[in-house]
Amino acid sequence: MVELRKIAEKDNQAVGEIVQESLKSRGLNLPGTAYFDPHLFSLYAYYQEPKRAYWVLEEEGKIVGGCGIGSFGESETVGELQKLYIRDEAQGKGYAHVLMKQALAFAEDHYEAVYIDTFASLKEANRLYEKYGFVKLSEPIAGSEHNACDTWFLKEF
Repeated sequence: MVELRKIAEKDNQAVGEIVQESLKSRGLNLPGTAYFDPHLFSLYAYYQEPKRAYWVLEEEGKIVGGCGIGSFGESETVGELQKLYIRDEAQGKGYAHVLMKQALAFAEDHYEAVYIDTFASLKEANRLYEKYGFVKLSEPIAGSEHNACDTWFLKEF
């Protein structure tokens, strides 16, 4: 049984490790990625601000994934899909869909569009974004902090 819930302070370490392990295992532990995000191990505090939220999936007492929505830079109208990661051993169970649906429902209530930076090499993730109506962009939106990324998507509501 899996439980979807908002992040708690006790989840900070587990979520940070999931993000870093996932990126490292794919050779994406690069400057300009979430691997080096200064808030990575304090996400609970980061997501307490207005128009931000982060959810975790807990399976048998263990955090197996998470996803957040926050503002994109200084924009009031564009949100950002942030840190959607699932432990490798928990993939293939539909968990990314659970997180995506929750995140997009929240985003639609707070923003006119949602943006994400990613990598072309993350083919399954990119298919997921397209399935949920994200459109691939030819370049990043101005203000993107993830300068190592090579693929960008936008979903308008």
